[in-house]
Amino acid sequence: MEPAVGQRLPEFKIDSVSPERMKLLAAILRDPNPIHWDGDEVARRGLGHRVINQGPINLGYITNMLMEWAGPSCIRHLEARFTSNVFDGDSVVATGVVTAVREDNGERLVDCDVWLDRGGGGRAVEARATVAIRR
Repeated sequence: MEPAVGQRLPEFKIDSVSPERMKLLAAILRDPNPIHWDGDEVARRGLGHRVINQGPINLGYITNMLMEWAGPSCIRHLEARFTSNVFDGDSVVATGVVTAVREDNGERLVDCDVWLDRGGGGRAVEARATVAIRR
């Protein structure tokens, strides 16, 4: 793989975010926030009627996209900003663009701006990542 500045990263798509997975992850993480499993609580908070995906799942879509592109254990740095909610049933797409290619300590590193967009709903996560690319 020969990444180049300006190159678009392949898209990682989820057609419909699953409320069942949100509930399962909330149980695994012992996340006490009911917005991840109780639509009535979401409504009481004025956020609509659909449950809200956990931030770590949203970030996971971006990490999955990076690993599908550059391979497992490729991520060297990742910093993210969560900009909007993802709700059950939303479609999401993770992608990005290469901003720099460099060598550091014998590794070829690729810096990228990456993001997660909601279908019809704008950007949910904005992030910067550095991945190591195998030669």
